[in-house]
Amino acid sequence: MSARDGGVGGMGTLGRRQRFENSEFTVRIYPGTLAEGTIYCPISARKTTTAAEAIERVIERLQLDRTKCYVLAEVKEFGGEEWILNPNDCPVQRMMLWPRVALEHRPLSGGEDYRFLLRQKNLDGSIHYGGSLQMWLQITEERRRMVERGLLPQPDSQGDQADLCCLPELNERSLLDNLRSRFQQEKIYTYVGSILIVINPFKFLPIYNPKYVKMYDNHTLGHLEPHIYAVADVAYHAMLRRQRNQCIVISGESGSGKTQSTNFLIHHLTALSQKGFASGVEQIILGAGPVLEACGS
Repeated sequence: MSARDGGVGGMGTLGRRQRFENSEFTVRIYPGTLAEGTIYCPISARKTTTAAEAIERVIERLQLDRTKCYVLAEVKEFGGEEWILNPNDCPVQRMMLWPRVALEHRPLSGGEDYRFLLRQKNLDGSIHYGGSLQMWLQITEERRRMVERGLLPQPDSQGDQADLCCLPELNERSLLDNLRSRFQQEKIYTYVGSILIVINPFKFLPIYNPKYVKMYDNHTLGHLEPHIYAVADVAYHAMLRRQRNQCIVISGESGSGKTQSTNFLIHHLTALSQKGFASGVEQIILGAGPVLEACGS
C-alpha cells in the first residue's frame, strides 16, 4: 500500500496537515481612528477563522460600538488600494501569501507594507476611511513614545491590570483571565507586587532593544509596563545604594523560559555596568552564565 493510498506515510502527512489547520496564528489588525491610542489589536486565529469572526474578536477586545458595521481590509502599501475581505474570507490564508519579511513585521522596500485594517461601513454601503493611514500611524507612534517618556498619561487599559494586586476581585478565575487578556495583547509580563510573572510567547518580541534598556534605567518598579529589565534595574541600583549583594530568583517549569529570562537579565545588568557605576561587574555577570547552566537553570 502506497502513501497515496492511505498507508503509514499518508497518515503522517494527514496528521501534520491537521495540526497545521488547528495551529493558531497571531493576526495584527489596525483599527485606525476607530480606537484611539491603539496601534494594532493582536488576535489569535486559525487558518479557517473567517473575517467576520476576526472582526467580532476585535470588537470585543477594543469594546467598539456594536451598532456600527465593520469590514476587514487588506492593504499592501501606504495609500494603495485596499481589498475588502468578504465575511467568509480567511485572514490567515491571505497572510500565507505575504512575503516572509511581512509576516515577521519588518519593513519592505518599495513602500510596501502588508497589514489588515478595520474599517467602518457607512449606511449607504461605502467605506469610511477616516484620513490617511500613514499620518494616523505616525501620530499614534508619537503618542506612544510620549506616554513611555511620561509626558502623557497612560491610556486606560482594556480591563486588564499590570499588577495582579490591583484586581478588584482576586481569585483563580480573575487571575487567569487577566493573564490571558494581557498575553493576547502580547503583554507577557505581569507583576504581583514585586514579583514578575512571565508567560513564554514562544516567539521573539521586539521589546529587548537598547531603547527599552534606556527606558527602564533607574525607574521605580511599577512606574512603567512590567518588564524583566525593570526587575534587573531595581536589583542593580539597590546593590549600589545599599552596598549589599542582591538576589533574583527565577523559577518555573521545564520549557517556561528560565534560561532566556536569565539571558535578558544579564544583558540588562551588563548594559548598566558599562555606564561606569562599578568596575568589573560586566565580567562577573557574564561569567555567571556557565555556572547557571551547569546547575540546570
